[in-house]
Amino acid sequence: MLTIKVLGSGCANCKRVEQIAHKVVTEMGIEAEVIKVTEYPEIMKYNVLSTPGLVINEKLVSTGRIPTPTEVTTWLANALETA
Repeated sequence: MLTIKVLGSGCANCKRVEQIAHKVVTEMGIEAEVIKVTEYPEIMKYNVLSTPGLVINEKLVSTGRIPTPTEVTTWLANALETA
């Protein structure tokens, strides 16, 4: 099972990244846990200076922007290969 973390305070962009993550997980039919990380000290552990951030299996894959569903699909597929 993959672990996906959405890093951010809960702003509109952070919520959009979370929605995209849930949508892609459902479309791919994979097991994944999507976790919202809103605590600033926890976010800083990933050296994220601008949110939203996206972490898949403890690897930071995106920061400061909203990734496309296609990008998220690619990142999840890569994470499944290395899991």
